[in-house]
Amino acid sequence: MISADEAATVAVGFVRTLRAAGADVTPEQVRGFLGALDVLGPALRRDVYWAGRLMLCGDRDDLDRYDRVFSAYFGVRPRGVDGRRPLPLRPRPRLSVGVEPVGEGEPSPAADRPLAALAGSAEVLRHRDIAAMTAAERAQLRRLLAAFTLGGETRRTARRRPSRHARGEVDVRRTMRDLLRHGGEPVRLLRRNRVRSPRRVVLLVDVSGSMTPYADALLRFAHAASAAPAARAARAARTARVSGGSPARTEVFTLGTRLTRVTSCLTHRQPDLAMASLSHAVPDWSGGTRLGETLQAFLHGWGRRGMARGAVVVLLSDGWERGDPAVLAAQMQRLHRLAHRVVWANPRKAHPGYAPLAAGMAAALPSVDVFVEGHSLAALEHLAAVVRGAADA
Repeated sequence: MISADEAATVAVGFVRTLRAAGADVTPEQVRGFLGALDVLGPALRRDVYWAGRLMLCGDRDDLDRYDRVFSAYFGVRPRGVDGRRPLPLRPRPRLSVGVEPVGEGEPSPAADRPLAALAGSAEVLRHRDIAAMTAAERAQLRRLLAAFTLGGETRRTARRRPSRHARGEVDVRRTMRDLLRHGGEPVRLLRRNRVRSPRRVVLLVDVSGSMTPYADALLRFAHAASAAPAARAARAARTARVSGGSPARTEVFTLGTRLTRVTSCLTHRQPDLAMASLSHAVPDWSGGTRLGETLQAFLHGWGRRGMARGAVVVLLSDGWERGDPAVLAAQMQRLHRLAHRVVWANPRKAHPGYAPLAAGMAAALPSVDVFVEGHSLAALEHLAAVVRGAADA
């Protein structure tokens, strides 16, 4: 049997992964989810699936996202669950063992083993250093990263849209047209609100030799964060039509001895195809590091022309610099003046006794708004929350 504390730990880890995938899960929904698991008792994976589907999905767009995250986090989707034709809810006997009879005395498949045995490894994986993972753990990490999304924090734009509630400024034109339709009789005041849209996110990923253990995972994180894949773009467009805004494009560059824009390489829906395309496009993979020069090239070619203006710029690097640290410091100051916020994710930050003493990291840090870790799945989940403006360092 799984203890209540173990079940809560695993369930909260699943919710965090779901949030990192872009689901807007409220604390009330989390409490309802944990309460449902407490009532279900044995906490079999099929029970967890339906409890989460009912409590954590707010609209139709959340269903596909929930299925992808559940399948990646728990390893295998429960038998008969395909997101389109859900299993009928039938009463069943409550058991205190890890298998449940289904049909003619057959044991339940692996999908109905106890929650601790199935998700314990996923919860441990969330906090494990990517550089120390085995091949099997990296495969599971890739499945979890494929479910990520990365939206910038929202901002108010100059455009306005009709308000569905009695809030906001009075829309004089619509109010007058409505008045004329009713023969000049005052009926109601129609209002409008400012449109809110997500800020652009720019990812600068270090692919130098010192970042080799982390580069693949960080680039897969960038692929999942990109708005290019068709399914995510379609969901973003539907959300934008509802909120009145427009989906912001996520731009991705690699840093090494030169700057390479790889946004177009990440348009492939399949992560493996995207990574194969990217490997051919990046000529300086596992080479040296010239952060100052590559950042200068980014600002000269794209940043000051508008890509970095008002954007959330994320650098994923260990801060090792073979060039002049003074150049990096000057370019970071320029970037800080252009961007809305500069976030630096350093995989080495989680190491015991770490201090930003490397010349490049020390030169860049004064111009960094948020300095976070980037060594594990949990650290990347926190990074996604920081970029959305939902968390601080």
